[in-house]
Amino acid sequence: MTQPYLVDFNPVAIHLGPIQVHWYGLMYLLGFLSVALLGEYRRRRGRLPVSREALGDLFFYGMLGVIVGGRVWYMLFYYTGGIGWIWHQPLALFKVWDGGMSFHGGLLGVLAAGWWWSRRHALHVFDTIDFVAPMVPIGLGLGRLGNFINGELWGKPTTLPWGMLYPQARAEDVAYVGAHPQWLAALQQFGALPRQPSELYELALEGIVMFTVLWLVSLKPRPRYLISGLFALMYGCFRIGVEFVRLPDPQLGYLLDTSWVTMGQLQSVPLLVVGVWLLALSRRAPTLPLV
Repeated sequence: MTQPYLVDFNPVAIHLGPIQVHWYGLMYLLGFLSVALLGEYRRRRGRLPVSREALGDLFFYGMLGVIVGGRVWYMLFYYTGGIGWIWHQPLALFKVWDGGMSFHGGLLGVLAAGWWWSRRHALHVFDTIDFVAPMVPIGLGLGRLGNFINGELWGKPTTLPWGMLYPQARAEDVAYVGAHPQWLAALQQFGALPRQPSELYELALEGIVMFTVLWLVSLKPRPRYLISGLFALMYGCFRIGVEFVRLPDPQLGYLLDTSWVTMGQLQSVPLLVVGVWLLALSRRAPTLPLV
């Protein structure tokens, strides 16, 4: 086996005196800025009949939805020790520097923000969601790039030629070899086990593929619900698929007494159902003209 690529980046992108700016934070910032710029571009082309100020409000509330929804959902479903933190460590909710954000919670936060904003501006909520959905994969892709730079959320050991070495997984590698001694030679040769770069798979699928498909579909007149349905269906399929080669969160492991069902898969199944339902609705919905 050839020498695998070593994933060993400095997680700190910029030092501003005593302040450290991490790559992961920069990815979030770039994601929000990209969505805002593309949203303004689409607004000027008449894709949503609102003012620049109103659109700015939408993105501000959406950003809060991502952060609050993503953090609260993580704490409810992924935090070590279960939900006991609510009574014993309520301040843990605000320790975002310790990591822990959930896409599914962030999605619910954005949907809640979009619903509230749409009511204020007398718009159909799915006209708003259809407007926002093509731009969301940019943030998803950049977030996965941040995961890769941080050397986290790695995949299972692999013999594939593009397997990568994660120094942070050293302790897990040793434990894995103890249960699977056939991997001992690889551990001795490379000092770590080659693993599936699952973050890059998600970057490609949830970021590049989803953005390309949704953006191209949104360029043409299309019925209401179509964009949102495609988003939900594609994300659900891609996330469930990648989870088969990505290791589960260590504090949870595999669920339902299986060796393959993860929390990410379980929480993505409703997206498949919602996606199919929205696509069915789109077949009877009005076609939205482009201005």
